[in-house]
Amino acid sequence: MSSRLIFGTHPVLEALAARRRDIAVVLTSESIIEQQARRAQVPCERRSRPELDQIAGPGARHQGAIALVGEYPYATIDEVLAGAVPALVLALDSVTDPQNLGALVRSAHVLGAGGVIVPRDRAAQVTPAVVRASAGATEHTRIASVVNLTRTLEELKERGLWIVGAVLAEGARAPWEVDLREPVVLVVGAESTGLRRLVQRVCDFAVRVPMTARGVGSLNAAAAGAVLLYEAVRQRRQP
Repeated sequence: MSSRLIFGTHPVLEALAARRRDIAVVLTSESIIEQQARRAQVPCERRSRPELDQIAGPGARHQGAIALVGEYPYATIDEVLAGAVPALVLALDSVTDPQNLGALVRSAHVLGAGGVIVPRDRAAQVTPAVVRASAGATEHTRIASVVNLTRTLEELKERGLWIVGAVLAEGARAPWEVDLREPVVLVVGAESTGLRRLVQRVCDFAVRVPMTARGVGSLNAAAAGAVLLYEAVRQRRQP
């Protein structure tokens, strides 16, 4: 599957709405997609479902909508910081699952984070599967891809942001015991390994979502990130 394809009703509609990257053509069997493409003055071609199946590739759930787009426009760190005041940033350490990345980007967008930071190597980047998993939120969210996550976090500390890492350690604080109203970076690691040791050393605070049920050790990365983002937003909305 081409990395320049976006497929699915919501992802294509959001790409048309955001227009953050070039859209060469929309291929669709659905009238609503065709109408939105025409309204956005984007070339649109009607195709049958079997034709779209062949273009999207095996296993792709295109829902009758595919867009051929340009490269994903990754943001700069300054653009991510400007997305929310005070700054609220989600950083992901070695999250390789496209479904988790998509879900985390969707939570960041819906809950008003300024953006998301991902490492360039050994981590998921924005692919058609990620766009699909985010329901198109990638097209609205500032996502920065950095060479060295640890160094980036250190630079953000120097710029006055607090670094809060999600860990599994029993001694970590609950998220509501940490002041998240200040400029903050919330750091979530991969499900299997958590935060790398070098990343943990940069963190000012370690937090852990308390578990009440037995048998399952922790939330997955997507759920943990959503909980932390929601807690930050909850604190900021209080008088």
